[in-house]
Amino acid sequence: MERTSFAEMRCSLARALELVGDWWTPLVLRDLFIGVKRFDALAEDLGVSRNLLTRRLKALEDHGVIQRRAYQERPRRYEYGLTEAGRDLVPILIALTAWGDRWAQPEQGAPILFRHKACGCGFQPRIVCSACGKPFGADDVTPMPGPGGAALPGTKVVARLLAGSGQMGE
Repeated sequence: MERTSFAEMRCSLARALELVGDWWTPLVLRDLFIGVKRFDALAEDLGVSRNLLTRRLKALEDHGVIQRRAYQERPRRYEYGLTEAGRDLVPILIALTAWGDRWAQPEQGAPILFRHKACGCGFQPRIVCSACGKPFGADDVTPMPGPGGAALPGTKVVARLLAGSGQMGE
C-alpha cells in the first residue's frame, strides 16, 4: 500500500509525521534511546525485517534524526545514535508510552518505567506550559493562527477555522 507523503504540507505536525510517523520509527527511536544501538540487535529486538529496518535507519539518518558511526572496519559495521533532533523526540516518546500505559497497557503491566536522573524518582510525564509551568490538557488550550498558517493542503479547513471563519465545509 502506497503511503501519502506529507512533506509538502503546510503543517508542522504533518511534516513531523513525514519524518517519524510510520509504525516502526518510534520503536527504533525508543530502542536507540534505551541503548540498543547495533543493527542486528535492533532487528532482533523489534522483529522487523532487515530490509525495512535498513530503509528506516537510512531515512532517519538522511533527515538528521539519527547518526551512524562505524565500530568495526572489516567487515564495516555501524552503531546508531540519536542526534539532537532525535533526543528532542524522547520526551514525546515517553509521553506516548505513558498514554499507552493508560489506554493500551498489556495485561502484565507497563513494560518500561522511567526514572528522572536529577531526583532519582520514577515519574509520569506531564506536558506543561512553557510560560507558567502549569500542566495542560485539551480543554486548556486555544489554537490560534501562526505566521506560517495558510489554507493549503494539510491545513485548508484548519486555516479558515483559526482565522475566525468557523466554516467547516465538506
